Amino acid sequence: MSLLLPGHRLELGPDAPLRLDCGVELAPLTIAYQTYGQLNADKSNAILICHALTGDQYVAETHPVTGKPGWWEALVGPGRILDTERYFLICANVLGGCMGTTGPASTNEATGQPWCQSFPVITIGDMVRAQLRLIDHLGIDQLFCVIGGSMGGMQVLEWAARHPQRVFAAIPIATAARHSAQNIAFAEVGRQAIMADPDWCGGDYPLHGRKPQGGLAVARMAAHITYLSEAALHRKFGRNLQGPELSWGFNADFQVESYLRHQGSTFVERFDANSYLYITRAMDYFDLAADHGGVLANAFRGTKVRFCVISFTSDWLFPTAESRAIVHALNSVAANVSFVEVESDKGHDAFLLDEPEFHATLSGFLDGAAEHRGLPRGAPR
Repeated sequence: MSLLLPGHRLELGPDAPLRLDCGVELAPLTIAYQTYGQLNADKSNAILICHALTGDQYVAETHPVTGKPGWWEALVGPGRILDTERYFLICANVLGGCMGTTGPASTNEATGQPWCQSFPVITIGDMVRAQLRLIDHLGIDQLFCVIGGSMGGMQVLEWAARHPQRVFAAIPIATAARHSAQNIAFAEVGRQAIMADPDWCGGDYPLHGRKPQGGLAVARMAAHITYLSEAALHRKFGRNLQGPELSWGFNADFQVESYLRHQGSTFVERFDANSYLYITRAMDYFDLAADHGGVLANAFRGTKVRFCVISFTSDWLFPTAESRAIVHALNSVAANVSFVEVESDKGHDAFLLDEPEFHATLSGFLDGAAEHRGLPRGAPR
């Protein structure tokens, strides 16, 4: 899946390898990213947006592959919550991704072939270290804010824990400080669906001109169920039939079946199967407390970062209890933390949807943090 995509590229050569948690030094390395707004004179208004598992850097413009609007377009723009007349917004495709940043679909210069399964296993920490290279390249000493939901929220926590001096404010949304056993189980179902596809070819499908579309579609379908809530599924579909009557077979009789099949079939157009394996594994390996003596609070001891932790009542993939554990850890080290549990029946995906209470929370926190930071309203200067 090698695409020539619009946007910015940071190219790091063989003389600047990225040391990965697995011990491999990865070089050369490309980081693909998008920016919105302008960086002010003292470079104090930068916000790093961290995308979720199946997201990418195209936050607020038409996606170059699907033609659909950016995944957070409602929040980004002049006068919006992520105000491009006030802030300089950055979003990079994660390490291991398939939208321009180096990943398993990229060419391994040592062989001239795609990396495929020879690509080294990566972690959330590796993703953040790659982002740090980008922030250094842009000459930004301290980000005003790091924000993201789901896997993006994991990156936010990693930034705040590993590089607190580089972050003024952090907004982890609908996330957790480690992947639960349930989430690891769901991820494994998706990976096994991909690897069971006869076109997977041990991960070397690009070398054979094939693609495990069926397996990747099933992985997406299974995952998408976890992003929704029972109430949302019932409200949208119930037991409504797709056609006038039952087929008495295994066609998509119900609207919810047709919806999931559509989600699967459109996903394979823009995502690489190996990237899906590597990124879900990175989420599985994430455990912030494990690297701090098993005590989550130790990850934030002495932090000066201002936190706003947000969860949603109907999110059963990253339930509120996970966010409360983060808040309790922050409270135990006297960190500056706000916490809001948003009432919503839209499930995990609520952070991507129109939720007025969520949007009001973001707006209020960012305005308060900007005031403490001394960021004026209006165009950067």
